[in-house]
Amino acid sequence: MPKKVFVSGCYDLLHSGHVEFFREAAEYGDLYVGIGSDATIMELKHHKTMFPEEERLFMVKAIRYVHDACINRGSGFLDFTPTVDAIKPDIFVVNEDGSSEAKRQFCAERGIEYVVLKRVPAEGLTARSSTALKEAMAK
Repeated sequence: MPKKVFVSGCYDLLHSGHVEFFREAAEYGDLYVGIGSDATIMELKHHKTMFPEEERLFMVKAIRYVHDACINRGSGFLDFTPTVDAIKPDIFVVNEDGSSEAKRQFCAERGIEYVVLKRVPAEGLTARSSTALKEAMAK
């Protein structure tokens, strides 16, 4: 039986960097994705999303590396808590800039392996980030 792997994020401006992150995370097992709700993103980032949560969920679920996805129903920085407690993943994957001691401790308390991936673009592609996309769109 494959291990359950969990990742969480906003995935508002879905781009090749996200897809590559999903691909790498899925190498560890069946990938489950928790998506930040519109309310949580407003609370944490103080702006509306470009795409509403149901549309972001549709797009993430369409990616072949994703076993399943859902909208996180918690709130705040650890909005994925109810999702993780329901899915019970074996592995929680983050990228370097998404890693935090709070997430590491969260996983340790639940006996979940914590994996940090380097942010590397897929071969032949330009590195992408949502922040850089937003800056380019603002010009």
